[in-house]
Amino acid sequence: MGVKTECAHPLLAPPIKGGEVHKNGEEMNINGLEIVVFDVETTGLSPVDGDRIVEIAAMKVKDLKVVDQFYSLVNPKRFLPAQAMAVNGITEDMVADAPFSEHVLPNFIDFVGGACVAGHNVKFDLNFVCFELSLLNRKLKEQTPAIDTLKMARELFPYLSTYKLAYLARALGISVDQTHRALADVEITVKVMLRLIEKAQTQDMGKIQKFLTQFCVEKPVFKSSRATESSLF
Repeated sequence: MGVKTECAHPLLAPPIKGGEVHKNGEEMNINGLEIVVFDVETTGLSPVDGDRIVEIAAMKVKDLKVVDQFYSLVNPKRFLPAQAMAVNGITEDMVADAPFSEHVLPNFIDFVGGACVAGHNVKFDLNFVCFELSLLNRKLKEQTPAIDTLKMARELFPYLSTYKLAYLARALGISVDQTHRALADVEITVKVMLRLIEKAQTQDMGKIQKFLTQFCVEKPVFKSSRATESSLF
């Protein structure tokens, strides 16, 4: 297998697809983007070396408001290393009765729908999601944008000494209670992203095309002998 890269809530209005940037002949503002901010906790750092997702969470943002959320523990079908448990606090007992990724990821993809995806250092999370999708003979569509709040922060606040999520949040005046759990990290990332979007709009990056060009990252595509052209997106 090889890897390459390619480029009580209110009701949700009809979604703006990830690649849709114009409406009624005019380029749309980023406020209209539908963005699914997500995060995974894992057994380690490398899916190609056998590490797997143990927790996934996501929040759907529309018109700069959270309108829905997704969450699941995931049984990784392997033991949990002590190092991973020390970081995220997820234990063998917690995932023993959890669904497998082949049941969770299709539901996650349904949740995403036609939205953009986003995360802090989103390439890490995408590596795991895309790799485990490849084991299901699936892949993400090329036209699904992937926004990186880490890339945004480095561009918009170049003077910070570090861009770790908790430090960045505190620098932006956001309180941090818990980290290294998927839902908690998503909640923080959403708040950070909204502050970064505000900043981007003051620097002439308020239109969708420019925003996506500036802050999107390439998504990994894992190839295997079992891979097909079928897609969940």
